[in-house]
Amino acid sequence: MNKNPFENSKLVLRLKKGDANAYGELVDNYNHKLCLYANSLINNIGTSEDIVQNVFISVWEKRDNLRPELSLKSYLYKSVYNACINEYKKNQLVTSLEKKYIEELDGIVEQDNDTMEKLIVLVREAVQELPPKCKEIFLLSKKEGLTNIEIAEYLNISKNTIERQMNIAFKKIRKSVGSKTDIILFLIFGMHSKRFSY
Repeated sequence: MNKNPFENSKLVLRLKKGDANAYGELVDNYNHKLCLYANSLINNIGTSEDIVQNVFISVWEKRDNLRPELSLKSYLYKSVYNACINEYKKNQLVTSLEKKYIEELDGIVEQDNDTMEKLIVLVREAVQELPPKCKEIFLLSKKEGLTNIEIAEYLNISKNTIERQMNIAFKKIRKSVGSKTDIILFLIFGMHSKRFSY
């Protein structure tokens, strides 16, 4: 889809007129991207697809309220983000740390979806480039939610070794991402793990 504001406005006007082809274009352009985005937030493909489908349905049902100057991309991502956060809050007790990260993520989403997507890619790449043992320990901690003691017992190595490897992992990831490392890690892993930062 053309990112030109004029093209965006024309699509919004077509939607407001009830143009089914315009709606089809919108779904074709964003459905896959939004499903991937939603899944990165809640780690549940089925629920992610349901959320995205409901967002598209809502856009169509409320098309009369769309403004020509509206950025459809930002509106869709923001709507999916809000729906995912609501789903998360519904299914889990939200800690004060999680609330803090959710608020900061909200700010990032509000400012620039592309920036957040780039940060997610950078973190994923940094994790993939970790040394094998370091990567394994990091993923056991972040993806599986294991504590350092649990990882040490599982891998039959010392807790100090786990701590050293985690420090190495965070140092390398922060080198790529900077100050938003913890927020992006929460975005990728935090909504389905026990631990968020180190």
